Order: sequence, then structure tokens, then C-alpha cells
Amino acid sequence: MAFISFSQLDPVEGIATLQREIERFLRRPLGIDLGPSAYGVYPPINVFADKEGLVARAEVPGVAPASISVRVERRTLTISGERLPESRTDGSFHRRERRFGKFSRSLQLPEDLDTERASAECRNGLLTVRIPRRPEAQPRQIQVQAS
Repeated sequence: MAFISFSQLDPVEGIATLQREIERFLRRPLGIDLGPSAYGVYPPINVFADKEGLVARAEVPGVAPASISVRVERRTLTISGERLPESRTDGSFHRRERRFGKFSRSLQLPEDLDTERASAECRNGLLTVRIPRRPEAQPRQIQVQAS
């Protein structure tokens, strides 16, 4: 039978261990690796297709729109910028989880997009990049002739 010495228990270490285990689970739920688009990549991006083309939405709270760069080179969309650290003059931080510094994310694009007509808008910390399909790649209705 093992005895536990209560003088060796550290409640802060117990909480820190629990937090590490929760973060480990979130990174690899059920032991499954979610790949490079998984937990912790900044900025988090959702990419989807709509009837017009492709839409990419990136969460960039606290980043000034003027410090965000959106570039398309060949078939690669790159979103980069910098979040400046929050300065505190009236106190100190108890916990600091919001990242700051330079960031960059690149995504491969499908071939059927018209990158010349791409647009980007940043509103309320959400960057939306829209890239329409080329006109020849748009779906079209074909008239059926009766014979």
C-alpha cells in the first residue's frame, strides 16, 4: 500500500498539470493528429467556396488593417502582418495568452480562380479575402436542342 505525503502536494503544480493535459487533448483529440491546420496556428483561417469563388476568413483581432498584407503569387495566397504587444502602464500582466509579433500564413489556391479580381476587407478583427472564379470556370447553363 502506498502512502501519500501531503507535505509534498503542490496545488499549483496540480492545476498546471491539468492545464497541460487539456491542451494536449485539444491538440490531438483521441490521439489523432489533425495536421498543420490544427490547434494553435495563427491566425486561424476558414476557407470555403461559395457561388462566386473562394472565400478565406482569418481572425486577426487587435491587428490594425494597415499592418496586414495580403498577396497572391501564382497559386499561393499569403496573409501576413504584425500584432503589436499591448502596453500596460498602470499595472502588470497576471497572464498573457494573446500572441503578438509577426505572423504569416500561406494557402494553395485552385487553378480556376481570377486572382486579378481578388479583394480583401478587415472588419471587427475578421479579415475576409474573396477571390472569384475565372469567367470560363463559372458554371453555365447549356441549352438542350430538340431533334
